[in-house]
Amino acid sequence: MKQQSITSLPPSPDQERRARMLKYTIAMTIRVGCIFAMLFVQGWWLAIFAAGAIFLPYVAVVLANAQGSGRAGQIVSPERALPAAPTQTRGDDADRPDSSAGGAA
Repeated sequence: MKQQSITSLPPSPDQERRARMLKYTIAMTIRVGCIFAMLFVQGWWLAIFAAGAIFLPYVAVVLANAQGSGRAGQIVSPERALPAAPTQTRGDDADRPDSSAGGAA
């Protein structure tokens, strides 16, 4: 069951840190697999696993430091939750005499 929330706050720093560490750990596990695979393959496969072992640290850091789930854009300001102030409508202007109409004076 998902916990109910009365606000639209972003995840806590602990949750965000845990998610980043999980992404980084998965990427580094794949890198270690590439390094071990390099010991047993030949040809084009060796080049593919070598590229994975070389470029995955960069990709892992970029993925881990990328903004989380995008919930930061969903934060609702308390001022927006309040009803807007009443505005004057065009109907109120009809009661006043129009000085720009070249009429009676």
